Amino acid sequence: MALQITYFGHSCFGVVAGGRRLLFDPFVSGNPKAAHLRAEDLQADYVLISHAHGDHLADALQVLQRTGAKLISNFEIASYYEAKGISGVEKLNFGGRIATSFGHVRMLHAQHSSQFPDGTYGGNPGAFLVESSDGNFYFAGDTALTLDLQLIPRYATVKLAFLPIGGYFTMDYNDAAIAAEFLQSEIVIGMHYDSFPPITIDHDAAQKAFADSQAKLILMPVGGTLTV
Repeated sequence: MALQITYFGHSCFGVVAGGRRLLFDPFVSGNPKAAHLRAEDLQADYVLISHAHGDHLADALQVLQRTGAKLISNFEIASYYEAKGISGVEKLNFGGRIATSFGHVRMLHAQHSSQFPDGTYGGNPGAFLVESSDGNFYFAGDTALTLDLQLIPRYATVKLAFLPIGGYFTMDYNDAAIAAEFLQSEIVIGMHYDSFPPITIDHDAAQKAFADSQAKLILMPVGGTLTV
């Protein structure tokens, strides 16, 4: 069993797990690094949103309406889209764990902020621990480095982690290497980098930051797919 992962740029990923299509933080429209992609082509059975910033949900409503996907997010974000006519939402909060058709999802804390582009309060920012028959993984959202990450291996073995590495708004790649150690992960897929000038990184330096780590850093091309 294996996870099929497609990178749509920034922190937007499609993951096929347990026979279902999971779409994280849908943001293609407005991302200059994803100009060759179309939001209309994003497919999902589930949409998971970590927090309410525009660069994590710009295409969420369109995808939810078009695909009929189920939304998994915090109470405030899920309620926001429910008010716009989206049904079948899961309104989690920290520590909440639900059973799904692909496995289980637990919502965990992220050190960041959260507000919709229209000024609506977006609740507390979060991260997701996904457990499936194809493997477990952790999607960090926009978190800073935090000791809370050391708790995650108590819940599940997580060989794969999606971690922000761009700095400025989130942890950088040096902190991500430490985070990988806390998570006891073997593979880190970088996210939240290169989309805009403040988070442009030196790829070689990022790889060097992981040289002494047990984890391998993967920087996927936008539009690329891999199997883990």
